[in-house]
Amino acid sequence: MRALRVAGLGIDGRTVIVETLTQRPGERRERFALPVDDTLQAALRGDLACLSQVECEPENQMRPREIQARIRAGASVEEVAAAGGAPSERIERFAYPVLLERSRMAQLAQQAHPVRADGPDVRTLAEVVTETFRQRGHDVGSVTWDSRRGEDGMWVVALHWRAGRSENRAQWTFHPGAHGGTVTAIDDHATDLIDPRPAVPLRTVPPVAEDLPAAEDPPVAQEQPTPQAVPDTPYHPPAARPRKPRAMVPSWEDVLLGVRSPHP
Repeated sequence: MRALRVAGLGIDGRTVIVETLTQRPGERRERFALPVDDTLQAALRGDLACLSQVECEPENQMRPREIQARIRAGASVEEVAAAGGAPSERIERFAYPVLLERSRMAQLAQQAHPVRADGPDVRTLAEVVTETFRQRGHDVGSVTWDSRRGEDGMWVVALHWRAGRSENRAQWTFHPGAHGGTVTAIDDHATDLIDPRPAVPLRTVPPVAEDLPAAEDPPVAQEQPTPQAVPDTPYHPPAARPRKPRAMVPSWEDVLLGVRSPHP
């Protein structure tokens, strides 16, 4: 806040001329005309009750309670300043304690246990998210945690991270309680982080050969005749054939002497 001093009265006698105090040599002073109205006269008499600087601000500016309510609901200082037409420095004075509250609730929610379809996880929300990010190759150090109070009065913890060119956000409802409390997913990103679907392995499909002849149907096997049972018969060896009488061959002496050997 800059200090002013009274420089004199205006020509009309109904305004007070005030000017800024110089802080450096050669600095130009600025002058302002302050109308002498009932409000100024009451202030000079001490009749204007003013408990704090905030109560003396114009009526069209946003009240501290409204500023803190907007910040607690998740708005940023810049957003509230733009909505109220006030400088960011003024909004920060009232937003600072609420921002600390939001940061504290975000830390508590990270230690809560995520609730899946089969019940609460024994691990904390921070541990589950870290493991999921590690499996997917995401940088855990680049994430940011925040919280806000919803319209139902429940605190909502939010996780922001960047994957490639996309900005992502996951939100859970925080239920304080024993052993850190629990968190339940609000959106699909939150559900996928605490209960990731297993990756389905891809199978390589062999290329289809072109211009191949169509496979012929295998020949149908013909039915073989069922062999008939042959009754057992006794075995009779074949009868021996009678020998033919051998011709008698004369001996060498009979041939030489001309003598016929007698028949046996």
